[in-house]
Amino acid sequence: MAYTHKNYRTKKSLIMDVKDGVRVTVYQPNAELTGAHTPDNGTVYLEGPHFPEPHKWYAECIVKDGIVVKVK
Repeated sequence: MAYTHKNYRTKKSLIMDVKDGVRVTVYQPNAELTGAHTPDNGTVYLEGPHFPEPHKWYAECIVKDGIVVKVK
């Protein structure tokens, strides 16, 4: 599971930013340790809010050129 660079508190706020054309980027925490990097194009799975807070939402998203273009 990956995170967005902005720490979204709700999935709804993520969806609204994507619809409004905000540039939403994602990253994989500890990628340098695990070797798991987020793709620049394709499907990515997100969770939020960020650790150490308990995750309250999950989303399947489409990224294009490193930017979230759709939230499923």
